[in-house]
Amino acid sequence: MTVAQLLILALLSAIPVAGQNEEFNEATSDTLPAAAVSVEEETPRPKTERVFDKKFFAVMGSLGAAESLRLTSRKIILEREYAAGAPWVTSVPSNQHVVAKDLALYSSEFLVAYELKKSHSWLPGDRVIRKLWWVYPAVMTVIHLKNAVGNIRTRGPGGCASVECAMQIQ
Repeated sequence: MTVAQLLILALLSAIPVAGQNEEFNEATSDTLPAAAVSVEEETPRPKTERVFDKKFFAVMGSLGAAESLRLTSRKIILEREYAAGAPWVTSVPSNQHVVAKDLALYSSEFLVAYELKKSHSWLPGDRVIRKLWWVYPAVMTVIHLKNAVGNIRTRGPGGCASVECAMQIQ
């Protein structure tokens, strides 16, 4: 072996002995910056909360369909009553006005359902509220469907369902 190789071998064999020397460890601990070395176990990440899931879209979609059916059936009833000359219908509201009003109503219901389903750290009893977020939209769906069915079953004077029938009675 050459002299350089012997020198490298001697230095490499002296490194473990130098590491065991307490004076060497104390000297290096004062001069080196203290870096926190922590070994963390890999904790499972909490499952991300999904507010917009299949159940949310199904419940809110059924509410939107029920409101649309109620809106459409009521609009048809108003148009027929106005055409028949009903004194309690002075004019038929414009489509834009009715759609804008009902869209604002549905948007507020959508926002309330979203906020009820979303978790809030500041809200006491949040778990119970999050589990029951669907109650309001489900109840309103039933109410809108009953109103729509009532509008569809509306009969004119004398039990007529069409304007022509009502005109023949008069």
